[in-house]
Amino acid sequence: MNGKHITKLGFTGADIGLALAAASVREDAGAARDDILNELRAVHASPAQHLTGVYATLAASLQARAEQDALHAHDALRAQPLPYRVWGAHLIDDGAFAQMNTAMRLPISRAGALMPDAHLGYGLPIGGVLATQHAVIPYGVGVDIGCSMRLSVYALPAASLDARSGTELLHRHTRFGAGVGWEKRDRLHHDVLDDPAWNAQPLLRHLFDKAVTQLGTSGSGNHFAEFGTFTLTHGGLDLPAGEYLAFLTHSGSRGFGAQVAGHFTRLAEHLHPHLDPAARKLAWLDTRQQEGQDYWTAMTLAGQYALANHEQIHARVARALGETPTLTVSNSHNLAWKQVVDGQELIVHRKGATPAAEGQLGLIPGSMADPAYLVRGRGVPDALHSASHGAGRQLGRKAAEKTIPRAEWKAYLAQRGVTLLGGGIDEAPQAYKRVQDVLAAQSDLVEVLGQFQPQIVRMDSGSEDI
Repeated sequence: MNGKHITKLGFTGADIGLALAAASVREDAGAARDDILNELRAVHASPAQHLTGVYATLAASLQARAEQDALHAHDALRAQPLPYRVWGAHLIDDGAFAQMNTAMRLPISRAGALMPDAHLGYGLPIGGVLATQHAVIPYGVGVDIGCSMRLSVYALPAASLDARSGTELLHRHTRFGAGVGWEKRDRLHHDVLDDPAWNAQPLLRHLFDKAVTQLGTSGSGNHFAEFGTFTLTHGGLDLPAGEYLAFLTHSGSRGFGAQVAGHFTRLAEHLHPHLDPAARKLAWLDTRQQEGQDYWTAMTLAGQYALANHEQIHARVARALGETPTLTVSNSHNLAWKQVVDGQELIVHRKGATPAAEGQLGLIPGSMADPAYLVRGRGVPDALHSASHGAGRQLGRKAAEKTIPRAEWKAYLAQRGVTLLGGGIDEAPQAYKRVQDVLAAQSDLVEVLGQFQPQIVRMDSGSEDI
């Protein structure tokens, strides 16, 4: 027996030596060559049936190799991305296209769309919408799980709140920054803290105290709380067309959501060690397995917590104003939903994308000095019933800090009569696309019902975006 006999049977690499060693033992025992070759063929075909005896080491090696090959095949990307629709392609950078193309090569991907505010993110681009089968991608949802918007419109003239009063209200009743929370004496209770899901996993139990402390607060980066003028162009939303005082917020699930995202992303990466490095941050969890079910529970809780966060912020402000809002609208834009697509239930990830089913209300903000829009979805299937979540960045944070002249930033705010509390130059309007251009590129996805013009804006002064 020699190597040529063995390789003809299909053995490769180190298995050739193991096969020769086993064959030598069989020859020493008096077995005929043809019998040994037939035995080796059987081991090669069904290694699991030969894990004992003279061929045990060879069979174990073959089985391990087969399992590794199966893992590689399970994680293998498609040769070409599935087709997907793009809105506002001229507004989108090459990095976002590259990330979306990679996402559409995942074996679990079934459909996708790219919104006009799209720009580079982690894994899935911000502004990306991705439908997957039996799988959820933690970084397809995003770090700030459930990041969302909320608008409260008051039946008051826009001029009823001056800059000084508005500034005092925001300083007293909002909190901003990474790790920031309310002191125990100032905390409000919310039903989300009574959800039994907090006890479903050790991780959630561990994060409960942090969630209690930070409920009713906002993070840094692009999170904000703003008073401004809301102009309703369409009546029929519980108040007639006209101009009103309004309060608008952008916040998420705070440190709780960020730690959930980090934990489950690491778990997903561990479960897919052979995934192409380009898709590393798109590692997924099978929703039919315990890990996927655990993430879904945690993600759902974080999404509910983020909405409760807004409710608390708006409740504090409403109480301070002594008014009850006539109209409230809210929506999440960093979440995954179960949705029927082409007749089958898929998991639709909207990372920086607004749900826009037919008739569904949503909010699309611009920047600290540019308008936000109240919109109504048109339910376009090719967009997976989605729209943009904002204007979208055209400059990264570091690029904005290096290239935007501070004088131009301040002049932009002054020209629009905006009073800014906090906020770094990394969030300057010049760092964003023109929200009017973004809206124009998706006029088939949403109908604009009203416009909010910020006047008094509070943000964190740091550049970290949780």
